[in-house]
Parts: sequence; C-alpha cells; structure tokens
Amino acid sequence: TKEKVTAGDVITIDKASGKISKLGRSFSRSRDYDAMGAQTRFVQCPEGELQKRKEIVHTVSLHEIDVINSRQQGFLALFAGDTGEIKSEVRDQIDAKVAEWREEGRATIVPGVLFIDEVHMLDIECFSFLNRALESDMAPVLVIATNRGISKIRGTEYKSPHGIPLDLLDRLMIVSTVSYTFDETKKILSVRCEEEDVEMSEDALELLTRIGMETSLRYAIHMIMAASLVAEKRKSGEVEIEDIKRVYTLFVDVKRSTQFLMELSKEFMFNELDAENDDDDDDDSVSDESDEEENENSTASPSKEAMEEG
Repeated sequence: TKEKVTAGDVITIDKASGKISKLGRSFSRSRDYDAMGAQTRFVQCPEGELQKRKEIVHTVSLHEIDVINSRQQGFLALFAGDTGEIKSEVRDQIDAKVAEWREEGRATIVPGVLFIDEVHMLDIECFSFLNRALESDMAPVLVIATNRGISKIRGTEYKSPHGIPLDLLDRLMIVSTVSYTFDETKKILSVRCEEEDVEMSEDALELLTRIGMETSLRYAIHMIMAASLVAEKRKSGEVEIEDIKRVYTLFVDVKRSTQFLMELSKEFMFNELDAENDDDDDDDSVSDESDEEENENSTASPSKEAMEEG
C-alpha cells in the first residue's frame, strides 16, 4: 500500500472510508539488527477494545458555509474565486442551522476580530451598519482606532467625541493611550535599526531619540535608512552623529515645514492665509466706510427738533 505497511506495524483503519494510516512500529517487534531510518517511530501495541470513536473537528467560517450552500458546485465554489451574490434566504437558513448545531453541542462559535483603523473616516451609514451587526449573536469582536478629538460625524452636521456617534460609543470600551517615554522610543528605534540591518553608534542613537521625542517617531524611523545611505556614501559601515545631522538638514519634519510656510508665505503663488487676511481687511475697510457715511449723514441732516426751534 501507499503507507508501506509490513508485519509489526501499528495501523488504524477508518471504518467509514477504509483509509489506512500508519501510526508507527510496535516495540514488541523491534530488533537490534533491523534496518530503520530516522523517521521510524515506535509505539505501544494497542490493548483492549480496538474499535474507537474518533472526533474530527472542522473549522470553517460562516461565509464559507454560505458560499457552499449558495452554489451548485458545493465546496468547490470556494476555489472558483467568483462567489457572486449570496441571497438573504440562504443566510437566514444557515444562521438557523448553526443555531441548531450550537444547541445540540455539535458546533461552537469562535468570534472573529474586525479591526478598523481611522474609524472617523466612516460615514453615518457605516456606523448604523456596525450598530446593527453588533447586536447579532455571531458578531465579531470589534476593535477600532482613531486619533481624532471632538470632530464632525461624516454625513451629518453633528459633532461628537472622536467623530463616532454617541450610541456606538456607549457600546464600546475605550482604551486610553499615552505617549512613548525616552527609553521606550530609544528601544523602538534600536529594534528598527536591527530590522533594517543598520549599524548605528550609541551617540547617534541618542540624538535620533531626541529628534523623535521633539518631532515624531515616524520621522525618526524614516531617518534611519536615509542616514544609512549617507554613511554608505562616505564609505562608513556605521551611522554617526554627522550622518543624522546631515539627514536632519535635508529632510524637514512637519513642525519645521509649517514654520517655513508661515515665514515664506509671500513667496508662494497661491496662499489661502493671505487671501483670508485680505478678506478680513476688506471687511474692516467696508465697515469703516459705512461708519463714516453714517457720521456724515448725521451731521449733514439737521434733527427735527432743531427745525422746529428754527
């Protein structure tokens, strides 16, 4: 057979399919002079009742069950790629069947994890769908992340914390985060240097850590490879302080870029700040002119009481 079963081997036979599986070779039939390879495994010879019930656990997702039952090809539809539209009737039948299996103890639901980053980019329709999905018994574990404060909910004119509707926030457990410390930032940059295969001196790493604390961690991480290229250009296998300084002068961070834009705003072709300032000046001049006209009218036109006295 395919398993190359010989006398002295311990095997199992599947009663339903007739499949023969080789477990190993019996200790009672082993001899010192037998020719055996490194893959040979010795097992104890079974005793007592030889017929046993074997429980097989299959792990499938609810989507795979929907695809299998919505196509004529059965489970082969999973490999076709084009699953097409799944009717709501099929989903309802599958949900009812899965609920029946759970009650009988034949199946257990293992909830998945749905992670949504930048969740403030979703609109009100998406939030409504998430609210409805979380009410289901087979809902996944929802993990969302955002860096927004009080902002407007997309698709509405209302503002809420993190740009998330209040009814959805009430269902969530909010985890607060804190900024990295100096030692934590240094450790992250050190690990990143190892991943990028970059040799960096201790002084250069200290300087890079200070830059990451003053600007941002992402900016400091991007500087690692650029500093490595600068060091490679001067025929050095280790990044030094002058390499970090060179990269720091070549590539600016967000704070310095904003400062440059504010200082050199007159040099750009289009600048909305100047336009807004001009509009404010025009509004002030218009209001000043209207005030002057009112003063002139008040001095030019005599009052009714003065005319009666005359």
